[in-house]
Amino acid sequence: MKSVQKIDLGLTGYDELFMNDAERKENKLPRIYDIPLSEIDDFPDHPFKVKLDEDMDQLVQSIKERGIITPVTLRPKEDGRYEIVSGHRRKKACELAGFDTVKAEVREMTRDEAIILMVESNLQRSVILPSEKAFSYKMRLEAMKRQAGRPSKENASPVATNFLQGRSDVELGEQVGESKDQVRRYIRLTELIPELLDLVDEGRIAFRPAVELSYLQKEEQSALLEQIAYADATPSLAQAIKLKRFSQDGKLNNEVIESIMSEEKPNQREKINIKYAEARRFIPASIPYEKTGEYILKALEYYHRYQERQKSRNDAR
Repeated sequence: MKSVQKIDLGLTGYDELFMNDAERKENKLPRIYDIPLSEIDDFPDHPFKVKLDEDMDQLVQSIKERGIITPVTLRPKEDGRYEIVSGHRRKKACELAGFDTVKAEVREMTRDEAIILMVESNLQRSVILPSEKAFSYKMRLEAMKRQAGRPSKENASPVATNFLQGRSDVELGEQVGESKDQVRRYIRLTELIPELLDLVDEGRIAFRPAVELSYLQKEEQSALLEQIAYADATPSLAQAIKLKRFSQDGKLNNEVIESIMSEEKPNQREKINIKYAEARRFIPASIPYEKTGEYILKALEYYHRYQERQKSRNDAR
């Protein structure tokens, strides 16, 4: 049995059956409930990250002192539970604050309506990571496409379809304040492996190079990730374009990746590059690839200590 009191409109099922849209809207105004946190499920594939950072600490403290100011939005599920659509950070803050319930507006909506509302509400935040934009744009565009109907055969774009009033990527761009090309670039980021996408979020890989890298095969991206770790450098736009071209020609392998990544970038400070094949001659086979840099550093430290000992002995003579 549900622990939350249901809406009582004072109407019979017969009355509701013959209500027009205006009457339904008038009689079904939003109501706020205290919903147990234990009955709320996360939104499937929610693209926005809930971080336990200083902002979360401040939100938790605010909720402890003043409670929830803006209720979360929930969608009822067929199994009697609820799915959170808007307010994931507020829900998490309530959990951290030790609350058992959260104030919520419960709204009937379809899956696509819920996706669109979820994205709209989260895009109001001041800081949004590239990965969050990428997956939210993709989810929202797909929902818009389903609402608009099947794409026409004349439309060749894989991430766009025709609305009655225009292309869906154009429509989405207008709604989020981006050009259609920028929307499609963000959606391309969803083709990156998670580790490379993390580097984009961290600002280590710039946006435009990341878009070009998204065209690489998954195994090629993994090989590039290893080279990035080894060289401690990320590709420039020119390098990313070159990597993409070799990939499209079916000629991208570890040697090509290493060669491209070792190229000097414009305005780059002079770097010392060590070829992996040459370095491995002096490294035991038991040392895994990803530990190569660490092994070389330890070897240099050991050699430095050896030189210091030799110098001390010579000075003592």
